Amino acid sequence: MQQQTADPRYETSIVKQLAVEVWILFRIQFSIIREQWAFIFILASIFPFAILMFLHFFTVNPTEAMIVRIITGNMLFALVIMGMNVMAQEISFQKHQGHFTFYASLPIEKINFIFANLLRGMIVSFPSFVIMAFVGQWVYGITFTFSFWLIPFVALTVLSVVGLGVFLGFWSPNMQLTNLLVQGLMMIISFMTPVLVEISELPVVLQWFSYLVPTTYAAAGLRDLLAVGYTTTVGMNMLMLLGYTVLSYALILKKIHWRGEG
Repeated sequence: MQQQTADPRYETSIVKQLAVEVWILFRIQFSIIREQWAFIFILASIFPFAILMFLHFFTVNPTEAMIVRIITGNMLFALVIMGMNVMAQEISFQKHQGHFTFYASLPIEKINFIFANLLRGMIVSFPSFVIMAFVGQWVYGITFTFSFWLIPFVALTVLSVVGLGVFLGFWSPNMQLTNLLVQGLMMIISFMTPVLVEISELPVVLQWFSYLVPTTYAAAGLRDLLAVGYTTTVGMNMLMLLGYTVLSYALILKKIHWRGEG
């Protein structure tokens, strides 16, 4: 009996179709931010920059470890603002305004729509993340250690935080609750987890909570990577961020409803 094998041409056509879908959906998402890019960069940078300058004026003779913590913390703050806060509110707005009905009429896969939104989140988040890195070095007069590992680490950091924002947007029962939730989470994640402070300085409850959010691992790994380069600890933090990315992607796929029902 002759064994049937998959036609490579068919598999290639499927991959090509998926790539075309992602590209078209990404262009739709990109068109939303194309005319607002300057406002987006300013919005994402002004709060972290203000905090960076405040801490620069407030701290007296900070140690190098403290400086690295301040800079990396504000880099992540910029990422939380755009990747979680803005993306959650934008997707919630599209959901409750019925925009998903348009996508439901298209012959596309939901997974490609999610991926296009994640790409959009990376685009609006990454510039401010980089800007704060260079501004922080200039303000404090230090030089970071850049390595190849910074590329995958930053990518996983952005994806994990953006994934959280995209999930909250798809999950949201209404826009008002989404706005309140992401504003509160932004403050909690940025200031009540070990992003700007040592985890030992936090109350026990917040220490346990810190292990549940991706920014804890992003902050720890980023500090080590920029200060001394790749270490085993950095690798472990990358695995945790990868886990958060996969988990958020799976939750988004489960919660997305084209027509906006819960």
